[in-house]
Amino acid sequence: AVYLEESGGGPVQAGESLRLSCTISGFYNNNYCLGWFRQAPEKEREGVAAISSDDGFISYADSVKGRFTISRDNNGNTLFLQMDSLKDEDSAVYYCAAERTHCSRRDPFHLGFDFWGQGTQVTVLS
Repeated sequence: AVYLEESGGGPVQAGESLRLSCTISGFYNNNYCLGWFRQAPEKEREGVAAISSDDGFISYADSVKGRFTISRDNNGNTLFLQMDSLKDEDSAVYYCAAERTHCSRRDPFHLGFDFWGQGTQVTVLS
């Protein structure tokens, strides 16, 4: 079975930084897309960042470009999201996700990923 577990969420002051981690187990695909998504109350789930196994393709949502950085460890078992200069509107439950193919260039943040974590809450305090 494939498991994804997020950690690192919590309350943080606006302007500060937070680093999320996602531990991935049981996922052995050589071709994959790993992503971070978030969902705020009464809003739809949205993509934040994605990284592909082929040629290091990375994509960010416009709202986080220049502030968030997605990365993974060398063996692909841990996915990270470094979040800097946090804003009120970044408050949400953050999810990591994995799919068994390269990231879609046309729509890297589609919601049809194969596996999802349970989420970790990030609350930005102003």
